[in-house]
Amino acid sequence: MKSPCPQHPHPHRLIQQPLSDLTEKLRQGELKITAPRQAILDVLRRHACPLTTKEIHRSLGKSDCDLATVYRNMHTLEGMGLVRRHDFGDGAARFELSSDEGEGHHHHLVCTRCSRIVELDDCILGDFQERLAQRHGFTSISHRMEFFGICPNCRGA
Repeated sequence: MKSPCPQHPHPHRLIQQPLSDLTEKLRQGELKITAPRQAILDVLRRHACPLTTKEIHRSLGKSDCDLATVYRNMHTLEGMGLVRRHDFGDGAARFELSSDEGEGHHHHLVCTRCSRIVELDDCILGDFQERLAQRHGFTSISHRMEFFGICPNCRGA
């Protein structure tokens, strides 16, 4: 299967978190700033859409970081809230950097044939989310939403 990530960066990804800010979050979480963790965060900040652990490993190139190290670090980074896991129903967990304070909030449109992912910046759920929170007495709520369909390339195939 080809990589689901488009070759061009998505507009909200053009405003990337500096690697130094990400490593500072590791330091605040009292974790060692290891070369593999820095390399993984650097890969994630440069990609336009969520990546599988294997795609992250491939993007690291010829490094001393093996696939098991990537898996362990993804679990750690997810637990710290630095990365967000997505499940698009194809059995492969995908990861992307978590956004700070709602910046970069987006949803995904996923092709069910080739797994191409399109990031959607539009969100019509903000007001609805607030009404739900007020109605049920919740605070600090969030949501995720994915849409599934067949992309133009697969439709023509």
